[in-house]
Amino acid sequence: MKHSFDALAFRPADILLPKDCEYSKWAVVACDQYTSQPEYWQRVERYVGQAPSALRLILPENCLEGPNVETDIMEINNTMTRYLREDRFKELSSVLIYVERRLQNGRVRRGLVGMVDLEQYDYEPGTDAAVRATEGTVMSRIPPRVAVRKNAPIELPHVMLLCDDPEKTVIEPLSARKERLEPLYDFDLMENSGHVSGWLLDEQGMDHVAASLQALCSPEAFQRRYGLKAGAAVFQFAVGDGNHSLATAKECYERQKRLTPPDKWAELPARYALCEVVNLHDTSLEFEAIHRVVFSVKGKDLLDAVLQSFSNAYLGEGEGHVLRYVWEEGEGAITVPRPTQQLPVGTLQSFLDQYVAVHGGSIDYIHGADVAADLGRRPGNMAFLLPVMGKDELFPTVIHDGVLPRKTFSMGEAHDKRFYLEARKIR
Repeated sequence: MKHSFDALAFRPADILLPKDCEYSKWAVVACDQYTSQPEYWQRVERYVGQAPSALRLILPENCLEGPNVETDIMEINNTMTRYLREDRFKELSSVLIYVERRLQNGRVRRGLVGMVDLEQYDYEPGTDAAVRATEGTVMSRIPPRVAVRKNAPIELPHVMLLCDDPEKTVIEPLSARKERLEPLYDFDLMENSGHVSGWLLDEQGMDHVAASLQALCSPEAFQRRYGLKAGAAVFQFAVGDGNHSLATAKECYERQKRLTPPDKWAELPARYALCEVVNLHDTSLEFEAIHRVVFSVKGKDLLDAVLQSFSNAYLGEGEGHVLRYVWEEGEGAITVPRPTQQLPVGTLQSFLDQYVAVHGGSIDYIHGADVAADLGRRPGNMAFLLPVMGKDELFPTVIHDGVLPRKTFSMGEAHDKRFYLEARKIR
């Protein structure tokens, strides 16, 4: 291969694909979906039946706090070992897979499946790593996931990394060549979740990906794109989905490093994690705002506190961050001039966290402006309706603010999330 992935955080992987099974029963949605809808997972259980399935290799998050979690984890690890022993996978060595996912709305999301180097990933705010979290990592969510992964012989990914490629130079050109590539899978996903197809990249495709990523992630291109000074650390990929899963992989790798001589770290399979890279500017990706509703508060006191907390803040819309609100006495807006945060949600969230900590009340995060406004109009509540974050704001905000405030945006409905299909040995 002419071009190298050495300077990149993303690269080809040894990928396991299931064989001699019904793919529509094998592939299941990410474990962190439908956590409040156990009936979804019950339907999946009935549909899969006794067939080989990724369902037997993952633990839905609504089971993490269950009474049988330790037994469940042991059974998952045993099933992974049994599937390997029974030769239920075919292994593709050092490959990338081009994926097209047709969503329920008919749009097509294009991606590349490979692996990310965890040495180049950090979820701490303010990091200068090549791969960075977009939202704050809740550390209490890591230990139960480590319990699932630490003894697992294989991984199945639902991590999605985003590259900032507005000119669509990396992934999109592969679509025109897919007829010349070897097809690997092509099937409907369960529960009306659309369709997925995958092709094995040939040498020409691999060369294209390596060269176009090198160009996209070069220091010169990075500094020019974001108006940064020379020497700024290059931010190659943002974690768009599966941040806690990737943080878990990082923690398991760090544990193995403590037991391994440094000159052997590069040989640890746990150093890498399988993932899919998607272009932030893919037309299928739609960012949706997540609004805030504050409960059990005195509306006038809360509005007065907003005005007092920010220098020169005033009622009405103007230059700066505009915080629109709805409560039982009507609706309006407060403008915060010269904000220190990149996004209005950052300005609002830092205030709300402090206010609730001192004065009481609670905050909920609501999809849909109409639903949030309806809740805000009820006595004792206040809704803040936030604008949708533009795609071109994601990378600059992480660069300047470290991470986005939690629940800044939603990226697709549950049925559009990544399904477990490919796997990789991590031991």
